[in-house]
Amino acid sequence: MNKVFFAIVGALFLTSCANTFNISGTSNVSTLDGRMLYLKVIQDNELANLDSCDVLHGQFRFGGPLDSVQVAHIFMDDENVMPVVLEGGKIQVRLDDTQMTVTGTPLNEALTEYSQEIKKLNGELQELAHEEYQGIANNKNMEEVYRHLSNRQEKLSQKLDNITSRFVIDNFDNVLGPWAFMAYVSRYQYPITDPWIEDIMSKATSTFKNNYFVKDYYAKAQENEQIINGMKDPETATPPITDPNAAPAPTPNELAMPADSSSIMK
Repeated sequence: MNKVFFAIVGALFLTSCANTFNISGTSNVSTLDGRMLYLKVIQDNELANLDSCDVLHGQFRFGGPLDSVQVAHIFMDDENVMPVVLEGGKIQVRLDDTQMTVTGTPLNEALTEYSQEIKKLNGELQELAHEEYQGIANNKNMEEVYRHLSNRQEKLSQKLDNITSRFVIDNFDNVLGPWAFMAYVSRYQYPITDPWIEDIMSKATSTFKNNYFVKDYYAKAQENEQIINGMKDPETATPPITDPNAAPAPTPNELAMPADSSSIMK
């Protein structure tokens, strides 16, 4: 997973709200004790540490002033562990060996519910590979197996799209909508439009459409569409803003998901 992308996308979607944030965390992963965790956001277009803490006896804590509600990320070393919305209230993070959750405030409750839905569907998609292996091992008719798996994969992928659509639409006017949208479209190498994007934009509120990153992406996507259709000279097109040092963007299946809990047990 792109270690920086979610933080870049999330941390810059801000809404004004003078406050403080308070994150209390617990973990039952014994190997985390003594490890340093970092809370990171983007400042001046660079990933920066907002706070850091040690995990002691399965507990950790972040806190500080908050000028704007924003999506940040908890890192362990260079690994992006999970997203968290910084907003007023008592935020509770749980890092277990089976799942990771962030609760206690409205936007974090919504984020966790969404993440768990995505994780469940990802598990079902991963199960398809296991069924393929079983089909080969049991000498089944692989043409029938592949046809069955293809149909299931298509249905699960459509379900992922629908869940993401609902989440973006439900959060048009807060930081989660633009964040999830930009995470979804990051699967493309350059801004383009597709039926999913057009459906979202046709329903979007003015707040969502005027979000700097959404607006910039959609303008470039429409411009690229004109180039593809021969309606515009590519030399006059505005190139998308990219980070040459950035790692590959996450797939749609990874968006908003916490890291696999097994990875933090190393």
